[in-house]
Amino acid sequence: MQIKQLPEDFKQALPVLEEIEQAGFEAYFVGGSVRDHILGLPIHDVDIATSAYPEEIKKIFKRTIDTGIQHGTVTVLLNDASYEITTFRTESGYQDYRRPDKVTFVRSLADDLKRRDFTINALAVDLNGNVIDKFDGLKDLDKKIIRAVGQAEARFHEDALRMMRAVRFQAQLNFQIEAQTAQAVADNAPLLSKIAIERIREEFVKLLLSQSWKTGFADFLKLNLSEYCPGFKDQRVELSELLNAEGTFVDEDAAWTAIGYALNMNHPEFNRFLRDWKVSNKVREASVNSLDMLHLFENQDYDLWNIYKFGLDNFERVLQLCQMLQIEFDYVDLKQKVEQISIKNSHDLAITGKDICEILGVKPGPIIGKSMSQIERAVVEGNVYNNFDELRHYLLSNQ
Repeated sequence: MQIKQLPEDFKQALPVLEEIEQAGFEAYFVGGSVRDHILGLPIHDVDIATSAYPEEIKKIFKRTIDTGIQHGTVTVLLNDASYEITTFRTESGYQDYRRPDKVTFVRSLADDLKRRDFTINALAVDLNGNVIDKFDGLKDLDKKIIRAVGQAEARFHEDALRMMRAVRFQAQLNFQIEAQTAQAVADNAPLLSKIAIERIREEFVKLLLSQSWKTGFADFLKLNLSEYCPGFKDQRVELSELLNAEGTFVDEDAAWTAIGYALNMNHPEFNRFLRDWKVSNKVREASVNSLDMLHLFENQDYDLWNIYKFGLDNFERVLQLCQMLQIEFDYVDLKQKVEQISIKNSHDLAITGKDICEILGVKPGPIIGKSMSQIERAVVEGNVYNNFDELRHYLLSNQ
């Protein structure tokens, strides 16, 4: 197969390949960028592989950075752009089931491609657009299949995270995992416990935020991967309820909130669960708030003050998530009630702490904060209009 019209990302990098080849070495576009272009998807990163060793690359180009030279990667700076160039290599001795103990630089493209995870990622393109396909990756792209290169079990023993990548690609591409590869995932799922949770979380979140997330999530459960993730052991039945959801998650917060709901977690349980997954503080706090708000709606507790405290900016997102999870309550009634709240936060109040000091004739102190909170709640609950005269009268009447 030949790509008649190279994508713009490849065209911009052609001078790099040309200089390497003029120096007597081979150079190719490889990996995900090739796969995505053939599938008609946007290209994110352009990876270049070469028969030139790192020191040889550094002699060819004037400006380079030793990005990961021990693994054969050098960043080349050319024409106001940067390109990662990696030497063909073989790997061996994966004692931690993640990184090779030994990396050997080689001159053979075929040897380099055979160490890759899946056939659809083991494709290369030369500067003329010719596709090099040693493992029937093009055929698997056409059949929408995720198949390991060579022996699947060997690939997963080299890097156990590849099992999560399999279900992630499944979700992103809406492909199916080839039978022998799927069986190898199921057989080797316990190896996932050897992998840092940060790496697992990264793949899992990409899965959840994909258009076809349910496809990947179903096999995440079916192939036993969930059993070796924090908080998921023996929870397959509960988690499978998420497969009845309609639509896609708007963001990471929504995805975690849905999981917390499926597992029937309360506030402290969910907070601890997210800490175990080492989710960022920002995402954790937003997700915990969202689950608390979701439980209010589910119980038809439309207390405006509680909803307001959880954040009105979060309201529409949680409402959308409730609809996605098919949680039944009176959406129209709730929206009408929330629309009556005249402020988004305390900064919208028509009175300030300085005003309160002047009205009450007091100096700044605890009474100011207490009065502001009292006024804020009264406005939210509709007990007083948010204008200065009304708030002044309310303040004087409630001392």
